Amino acid sequence: MRLFNEKTDVSPSASDAEAYPPTGSLNYDDDLHVQCPSHTTERKLVARIDMHVIPFLCIMYLLAFLDRVNIANANVFGLAKQLHLTGDQYNVALVIFFAPYILFEIPSNLLLKRLRPHVWLSLNMFLFGFTMIMQGIVKSYGGLLATRFFLGLFEASMFPGCFYIIGMWYRRSEAQKRYSFFFSSTTLAGAFGGLLAAAIGKMDGVAGYAGWRWIFILEGLVTAVVAMIFFFCLPDFPEESKWLTSEEKAYVAARLRADQGRSARERKITAKDVGGVFKDYKIVVAGFMYFGLIVPAYGYAYFSPAIIKSYGYGTIQTQLHSVPPWAVAFGFALLTAALSDWTKKRWPFAIGQVER
Repeated sequence: MRLFNEKTDVSPSASDAEAYPPTGSLNYDDDLHVQCPSHTTERKLVARIDMHVIPFLCIMYLLAFLDRVNIANANVFGLAKQLHLTGDQYNVALVIFFAPYILFEIPSNLLLKRLRPHVWLSLNMFLFGFTMIMQGIVKSYGGLLATRFFLGLFEASMFPGCFYIIGMWYRRSEAQKRYSFFFSSTTLAGAFGGLLAAAIGKMDGVAGYAGWRWIFILEGLVTAVVAMIFFFCLPDFPEESKWLTSEEKAYVAARLRADQGRSARERKITAKDVGGVFKDYKIVVAGFMYFGLIVPAYGYAYFSPAIIKSYGYGTIQTQLHSVPPWAVAFGFALLTAALSDWTKKRWPFAIGQVER
C-alpha cells in the first residue's frame, strides 16, 4: 500500500475514494511514498492503535457520563428530600450543568491541541472527579447548583476532545466502530451506575453520611484517581506517541492524509475555521438530529430511576431494574456500527434509528 511522505500526498484506493472522497486535492508521486513498515501489517498496526487509544477514551468518558447522571441514582436515595428541594429545583440542578458544557466545548478543543491530550483531558478529569466529591458533601440547594455548574465546565472537554483524538488516529472507513464503541460507553455508564448505586446505597449511615452522598464521594474519588493514572498513559497524537517507531508514525500520518486531506492538526485553527463549521448544512442538519436524540436520552438517564421506583420497587431493586435497557442499547449500537462500516453507508442507519 502506497501513501505519501511529508512532501507528497497519495490518492486513496478507488473503492475508498468512491465511498470516502478526500477533503482536498491530493497529488501522487511514484518516487516518493511511504509503505507499511516491513515488520508489521496494516491490520496489526491498527489493532495496536486500538489497544493504546480506545480503552483509555472509553474509560474516561464512561466515568464522565457516570458522574453527570448519577444524580438520578442519588435522588432515589433521598437527595431531594435531604437538601429540601422544592418545585423545579431538582430540574434546575440538572439543567445548569449544560450551560458551561455547551459554551466551553469549542474553546476546550483549542486548548487540547495546544496543551496535548494527556495533560488537558487528565487535568479536567481530575477536576470533575474532585467536584463530584464536593457534591457529596453539599448542604444546600445553592451548593448543589455550584457543583453541577463546575461539573459541566470541567466535563466540557471530554466528548469533543475524545472524538478529535479518534479522528487523528483512524481513517473514516475505520472510525465508525471506534466512535460507536466510545460513545456506547455512556450506555455502560448507565448500566454500571445502577449496579454501583445498588451497592453503594447500602453504605447509608456510614461515617454519618447518607447513601446518596457516598454515591458521589466514591465515584468522584475513583474518577480522580484514574485521572492521575491517565496523565502518564493517555494517548496524544500519532506524531507524539512513544510506542510507535518513526516509520510507523510516518505511515499512520500518510494513511490519514490520503483519506482525509490536510488535517487541522497540521495548521492553526482560526475563528474562520470555527465559523465555517456553522455554514455547513450537513453539520446543522446533524446537529438537529443529535438534538432529537439527546433530549430523550438524557430524559431517560435523569428520570428513569424515579419512574421505575414509581412502580413500587424499593431503592435497591429500582437501581437494579435500571440496568437492562442500557445493556441492550450497548449491544445494539455496536451491531449497527459494524453494519455501517461493512456497507460503507451512514444515512440509512442514522435515519433508521430514532433512538437506540
